[in-house]
Amino acid sequence: MAEGRRDPPLHPLLSLPPASKRPCLRPAPRGPGPGPGSGLSASRHRSPESLLDCAAKAVAEKWAFERVEERFERIPEPVQRRIVYWSFPRNEKEICMYSSFQCRVAGEESPAAATATSGSGGASSGAPTAASAAATTTTAAAVGTSGAVGTGDALPFRRGIKLLETGCVENVLQVGFHLSGTVTEPASPSEPEVTHKVAISFDRCKITSVTCGCGNRDIFYCAHVVALSLYRIRKPEQVKLRLPISETLFQMNRDQLQKLVQYLITAHHTEVLPTAQKLADEILSSNSEINQVHGAPDPTAGASIDDDNCWHLDEDQVREQVKQFLSQGGYYGSGKQLNSMFAKVREMLRMRDSNGARMLTLITEQFMADPRLSLWRQQGTGMTDKCRQLWDELGALWVCVVLNPHCKGEEKSGWVKQLKKWSDMDVCPLEDGNYGSELPNITNALPQSHLAQDSLSRPRRTVFSRAVEACSLHWQGSHLQRIISSDYYMSASYHRDQDRLLFNPQGLPLWLDHVPTACARVDALRSHGYSREALRLAVAIINTLRLLQQREMDIYKHQKKELLQRGLTTTTNLEGWVGHPLDPIGCLFATLTETCRVDDDSTMDTGDGEARSPVYQHVPVWGSPDGGESYLTLALEVTLMGMGQQRIMPEGLYAQDKVCRNEEQIVAKLQELELDELLVQTLRKQALQLLEAGPFSGLGEVIHRESVPMHTFTKYLFSALLPHDTDLAYKVALRAMRLPVLESSVGSGDVGHPHHGISIVPSRYPRWFTLGHLESQQCELASTMLTAAKGDMLRLRTVLEAIQKNIHSSSLIYKLAQDAFKIATPADSPADITLLNVALELGLQVMRMTLSTLNWRRREMVRWLVTCATEVGLRALVSILQGWYTLFTPTEATSIVAATVMSHNTILRLSLDYPQREELASCARTLALQCAMKDPQNCALSALTLCEKDHIAFETAYQIVIDAASTGMTYSQLFTIARYMEHRGYPLRSFKLASLAMTHLNLAYNQDTHPAINDVLWACALSHSLGKNELAAIIPLVVKSVHCATVLSDILRRCTMTAPGLAGIPGRRNSGKLMSTDKAPLRQLLDATISAYINTTHSRLTHISPRHYGEFIEFLSKARETFLLAQDGHIQFAQFIDNLKQIYKGKKKLMMLVRERFG
Repeated sequence: MAEGRRDPPLHPLLSLPPASKRPCLRPAPRGPGPGPGSGLSASRHRSPESLLDCAAKAVAEKWAFERVEERFERIPEPVQRRIVYWSFPRNEKEICMYSSFQCRVAGEESPAAATATSGSGGASSGAPTAASAAATTTTAAAVGTSGAVGTGDALPFRRGIKLLETGCVENVLQVGFHLSGTVTEPASPSEPEVTHKVAISFDRCKITSVTCGCGNRDIFYCAHVVALSLYRIRKPEQVKLRLPISETLFQMNRDQLQKLVQYLITAHHTEVLPTAQKLADEILSSNSEINQVHGAPDPTAGASIDDDNCWHLDEDQVREQVKQFLSQGGYYGSGKQLNSMFAKVREMLRMRDSNGARMLTLITEQFMADPRLSLWRQQGTGMTDKCRQLWDELGALWVCVVLNPHCKGEEKSGWVKQLKKWSDMDVCPLEDGNYGSELPNITNALPQSHLAQDSLSRPRRTVFSRAVEACSLHWQGSHLQRIISSDYYMSASYHRDQDRLLFNPQGLPLWLDHVPTACARVDALRSHGYSREALRLAVAIINTLRLLQQREMDIYKHQKKELLQRGLTTTTNLEGWVGHPLDPIGCLFATLTETCRVDDDSTMDTGDGEARSPVYQHVPVWGSPDGGESYLTLALEVTLMGMGQQRIMPEGLYAQDKVCRNEEQIVAKLQELELDELLVQTLRKQALQLLEAGPFSGLGEVIHRESVPMHTFTKYLFSALLPHDTDLAYKVALRAMRLPVLESSVGSGDVGHPHHGISIVPSRYPRWFTLGHLESQQCELASTMLTAAKGDMLRLRTVLEAIQKNIHSSSLIYKLAQDAFKIATPADSPADITLLNVALELGLQVMRMTLSTLNWRRREMVRWLVTCATEVGLRALVSILQGWYTLFTPTEATSIVAATVMSHNTILRLSLDYPQREELASCARTLALQCAMKDPQNCALSALTLCEKDHIAFETAYQIVIDAASTGMTYSQLFTIARYMEHRGYPLRSFKLASLAMTHLNLAYNQDTHPAINDVLWACALSHSLGKNELAAIIPLVVKSVHCATVLSDILRRCTMTAPGLAGIPGRRNSGKLMSTDKAPLRQLLDATISAYINTTHSRLTHISPRHYGEFIEFLSKARETFLLAQDGHIQFAQFIDNLKQIYKGKKKLMMLVRERFG
């Protein structure tokens, strides 16, 4: 029974009944009536239905045919024919529901889809118009046998329509409650033409079983079943109609019956002969079981009274496909498929189809059997985010099922038992992931006095806990019944029932209940097809929230002075409505906007993957005291009220992530609303109330330290209000910029959180798992305000102050600075100097924040700041140069800041005149000298470079280097500066620095690849070029610092190749004579080199291996060359070799090689 306007819904069932084959005890008396296959004539389309058809339709839909037979002794044949005729489903939407997944999000049907379901309008109800059929198909999407969501002609429902429209359905015959026919699948390039036999059994406007020769293995009906069903709905007059076969047999005499049986056996002897013989033997046996039963079964006679009346659903395929989707893990496709199955459950519930609960049970069984649950529990790891969302939807669906307003007591008891069984299993997921729940249960919110209980004492709450609790709710209250049954239920004044307020001052009914619980009732009504009733209850809930909001504002007015003095509050909601498992705000918004959706093809999903935004219109609220209120304004108002609710951040990563995700989903829905005058009025009114609501609002003046931030919500509010009320938009956004959890000071009011007490700050802070996301949302809100305030100096200054006060992340402030810079410097228009100054201010704050902390983007930040200051102008650059010590390290100030400021590109960019350039250069030199004094090791070279053009500054920088050389500078730094000095034309200063560098150096005998070797060779070459005196001065330093024989021999060889003094220093004479190794200063170097070779030889022989013998002989050859530079060198070398032979005579092979080479 799928019509959306029937009163009593069918009750969900948990088991699939077998195909009905009830015994036919008595054929009804025959009478005159329409002939075979008779339908309604064309003229009837313009005439009212006959009383017979009206009665037959009602009976066919509600009563089993067996009950009709028992109730009346004689049923005329025309009446039987009309009952059989009207017993087939009349609504194509029902066929579509069982042959495809639904594209539209669950519960988001358009009014067109919701209202175009009735098939009782005259004879045309048997054959819906093409337009309504097309509208039905546009909402469908499906899976094929592979289980993949398809689009276009691949969908079973659409393929069925195509088969029907191309004339592929033939031989259609209806015998009683059984429809049969053949459907021909046209040939394709890869497949030949195939004809399938299709059989459908039905009862009370539901298809109870299907059989098709295609062997379809899927949850849904195949295209051939769809084609035959639609043929019967659209062309009932072309279908041959016969009464149940038992009626036909009753009309035959014995000879006719025998002939029928024998012809039947002859036509199908291979299939039915064994069965026919078996039945004949049993009938002839007087004691057989078959003879104990009166009458005989008739598969065409419809269901019996005791049979369940529900649509055919292949349980095995449901289980198999859910198992398959779960086994695919967290892949996007499988999650999408499971969400589609959940949407199908909601669609069935909305059509009041008992298979909704039945299918949900099958899905849940497979979810509970998922082997990953045990694995996650053993490993102590949380399930994936996608998986958690699926479990949440599963739990929410069960709440909808058990809150069915017309559910029988025994059904609810069965569900409670099953849900508790699942909930008690160890692997059953908890409601809030791996953390204990702090949320009240569904039936009553925890009072404030119970907040101190320890988390360990709280009961274990699973994803099914709320559904179990919902089973205790009922719909019998007279006040509730009156709310949902009438739009005009009002009272002239306040009424109380056992201290519960029933009406507001305007006389409109209230529903005082735990808000998520009340919204769960609304969702249940809507999910079971009671849209009007859900709307009435939603309006009552909103009236209640309005009254409570007003009362909270009144309470705050009395406490305002005290709370403002403390600056913090302990009053807030532990249970937030945003991110709640029952999604109360989303439910109210969907219920209220659903009735406002414009019935237009452009707003419907067509299955082509392009989702279009819905279009809404204002629908007046029934019973509203002022005519300016619509369901759309109510939807906006309650959403703003819920989003602005102050609530404590929940525990656990998943719960916190869910809050953020749900908030973004609700904001996305709000953005679909096109704001007109009425909606803007509602927006402005609610924004003002949120600002004035005190601790009960997240935008109030005082909030709890751990209150959920309002940044995402306020960003929407700001953008929506800005074109209509700029002052209010900025007031709301500036108020929302705060993030109290990051503030360093804690007021005395920051207590009262469950099981945390006074230690709330250190223990609580790490629990904000989504803090990074929240800070980024805070940054986006600030960026939105900066963009909007461009050109308005006052507002920019206010926004800047809010950023500096509330944003604590240097990376985010840097991002804001960059955003402001980009907005202020568009490519096609002049720069906005006010916004540029804001960007610079933010950049300076970033510099100060990151000066003493490590940040991998620091160099990038420094370069960007200089660029920004350059865009602002000369005074900005002078300012950062003069105050560098609060912004930069000495290295950054000299190597990046001052160097960039003094570059040719910067001078050209600023178009500076000579005095301005001199001012900038003077500041840069002053900075360079200050940095060199503070950090000579890293800044000396940069300081010298920056001071090149000013003699006094250059001399000062050089003196700083000389003073620091003996203490804090390394040989590498000194060598670098020495080379720079030589390059600049100061060879004597270069020599002095090189000499200082040599005093810091120590080169061991085996360090023949040391990086400083090139510097040593360069220093010696410099000294040699300056003259004999400089060479004589540096050789003692070399001898003292360098102990590597090869390096010393290289220096010695270079010094003997050319005469010293080639640098041509003014006032110096150059003799042009080569220096002798027998005289100073080279004699000292030669002795040191020979000594180094002797020491190195003994060191190498201590641990030498045979594979290094050849290398060692070459080393001795080089040593001999050095020995021979001395006058008695050959004698010294011979003695050296003899000593080696004597000391290392045990190394026979090596000594043999030595004798071969050196004698």
